[in-house]
Amino acid sequence: MAELEQIPEHATILDSNGEHVGTVDHVEGTRIKLTRTDSDDGKHHYIDGNLVERVEGDVVHLNATADAARQ
Repeated sequence: MAELEQIPEHATILDSNGEHVGTVDHVEGTRIKLTRTDSDDGKHHYIDGNLVERVEGDVVHLNATADAARQ
């Protein structure tokens, strides 16, 4: 798991296939809170920090597909 402290606000989150999953609102403990603008229901959603493979600048790469990350 990458260091979650390295994840900047408004970073783009990509799944293991390079598909856009969401945008970081901020990190809360071991979870990443996503912005509501990327949500179909207009609510905040979270991604488990264990799914983060690496952080490169303002892009967070996950080690899972978008479908798996959204569950």
